[in-house]
Amino acid sequence: MSEQQRFTHERENYWSEFGRESDQWRGKRAAYQRRLGDIYAFMIPPGMRVLEIGCGQGDLLARLQPSYGVGIDLSPVMVELAQTRHSNLTFHCADIHDLSLNEKFDYIVASDLFNDLWDVERAVRQINLHCGPQTRLIANTYSRVWELPRRLAVGLGMAKKQLIQNWLTPDDIQGLLYLGGLETLRSFREILWPLGPRPIADWVNKNPAKFWPLNTFAIANFVVARPIAQKREAEARVTVVVPARNEAGNIANILERIPDMGAGTELIFVEGNSTDNTWQVIQEELARRPRPGTQILQQTGKGKGDAVRLGFRHATGDLLMILDADLTVAPEDLPRFYEAWINGKADFVNGVRLVYPMHGNAMRFFNLLGNRFFSMAFSWLMSQRTKDTLCGTKVLSRHDYEKIAANRSYFGDFDPFGDFDLLFGAARFNLKILDMPVRYGERTYGDTNIRRWHDGAILLRMVIYSLRRLKLV
Repeated sequence: MSEQQRFTHERENYWSEFGRESDQWRGKRAAYQRRLGDIYAFMIPPGMRVLEIGCGQGDLLARLQPSYGVGIDLSPVMVELAQTRHSNLTFHCADIHDLSLNEKFDYIVASDLFNDLWDVERAVRQINLHCGPQTRLIANTYSRVWELPRRLAVGLGMAKKQLIQNWLTPDDIQGLLYLGGLETLRSFREILWPLGPRPIADWVNKNPAKFWPLNTFAIANFVVARPIAQKREAEARVTVVVPARNEAGNIANILERIPDMGAGTELIFVEGNSTDNTWQVIQEELARRPRPGTQILQQTGKGKGDAVRLGFRHATGDLLMILDADLTVAPEDLPRFYEAWINGKADFVNGVRLVYPMHGNAMRFFNLLGNRFFSMAFSWLMSQRTKDTLCGTKVLSRHDYEKIAANRSYFGDFDPFGDFDLLFGAARFNLKILDMPVRYGERTYGDTNIRRWHDGAILLRMVIYSLRRLKLV
């Protein structure tokens, strides 16, 4: 018997024994398992195709309410218990190092698995075989910061003695994922207090556990990953939505300068309660220079966010783009967003105005300070870095937008700008967000629709609200 075979056999026996003794440990592990379930259920919507590697008795997989759920475990005892407890799910006894189901899944879960494997890189390669372009792997690993408390708990009979574990830091996990063909989207720490009683454990794990320095002592290191970027299979039809309020002087330029992209480009103007003749000018310019596939709409609601949502509802393209009608971001930059998306570099491409020098008075000083503050705040909230949350140019697929829109009620409907509605949704569904630097120019017509202090107050309110909905959960 080889060393790997002895390693595997030892773990099969260990987890089979654990399964037979599960009633003895269930109460002691309840707070930890409950919190893991809360975290995974927040990140994985119901109705997905989910594969769990190292599923144990299947309770976490069942908690996720998959439309099709498959659990894999090394222990035949665990698999038998899981199938008995959750007959609506499918369970297999198999070793992840050699797994091949010939199926793809929306999400793959690896909870407390990587610490216990013979070859993590090989396991990740097998996981990658079950990934499609949109698959997300979510994994948590044990933090060795808790090694001394864990040994103390074993000595007091509060935890079962473990077999020797891999010592994996978050950086180690990211490197092994990359070697196996997956790239990390975000990583974070969870679970500061893995014991009961429930009200205390829930409060500690949802609140102080999220903030430095206490989060450095968390027991679980989480990572969300996706397959490394590959070019999408077919060119996409593009819809560019242009919200236009008091922008009559820019309409002709927009029609002349928006380039044709991908399999064709649809243009949608959404005129929003203008006090000048923007609506009339849109119609006149389209009559003067017809552009096939152009729609014109008028808002009944208010705000840019409402205008964008109206435009997206009428869009027929596979890829949705927003371009502000003030043309402070050049339409000629849009193909760069398209190329980043079609080449698989990102699911959500976000314009950034804070890299290249700005033209003249394109952004006033306090606006610049506000942009930097809110970018840092929202980057922390989303656990994905974005340098400019308020740039109007954003790009995502219609498929991803429809998923965000269907779950909009989770964040509420008080974002008048539309930027955060999309960014928060993208973060919630683990989309890859990519910053695309653009040059930011001065207006050549009209006045800005931004009300600096009023809008800043709304943004601050959104930070506080999203703290509860994205971070303290």
